Amino acid sequence: MDLKEIQNLIKFVANSGVAEVKLEMDDVKITIRTTLEGNVTETTYVQQLPTQAQLPQVAPQQVSPVVVNVNTEAPAAAEDSKYITIKSPIIGTFYRKPSPDKPVFTEVGNTIAKGDVLCVIEAMKLFNEIESEVSGKIVKILVDDMSPVEFDQPLFLVDPS
Repeated sequence: MDLKEIQNLIKFVANSGVAEVKLEMDDVKITIRTTLEGNVTETTYVQQLPTQAQLPQVAPQQVSPVVVNVNTEAPAAAEDSKYITIKSPIIGTFYRKPSPDKPVFTEVGNTIAKGDVLCVIEAMKLFNEIESEVSGKIVKILVDDMSPVEFDQPLFLVDPS
C-alpha cells in the first residue's frame, strides 16, 4: 500500500462518519480514528508488523508513517485554560532540585510568588534557575525530573486565583 492509497483511505474514512477503522495486510497495520462531534480529529497510525522470517521481495514497498491531526482541541484543554502555563525559556535538562541531596523547589499544591525559583534547567553545563513570573498555586508539574525539555515546552500549570 503506497502513500497515495493511505491518503485516499483517510479521506474516505473522514467523510464516511465512521469512528474507527483498522486495516491489517501482510506486514502493515493501519488504524484511523476520527471523532464524530463538532471537532474532526484524524489520527492515522501505520506500523510495520514483525515477521518471523524475512523473505526476499522483488519490489520492496516503502510505507511512511502518516499522522494527520485536524483541530486537535481536547476537553482537557478547556479545563486548563483558566491556568497559566509556565514554559521553558531554553533547551536543556529539567531538574526539580538544586542538587541531588536538596529538597525539590516546589510541589503540586504549593503557593508561589513572582520571582520564586521553580526549577533548574541545565544547558551546556550551566544551571539556569527558572523563576516564576506569576503568583499563584502549582496545579500540575508537566515534566519529570531529569527529563530533556525543548524551548517553549510547558513545565508547570499555575492557578493565579
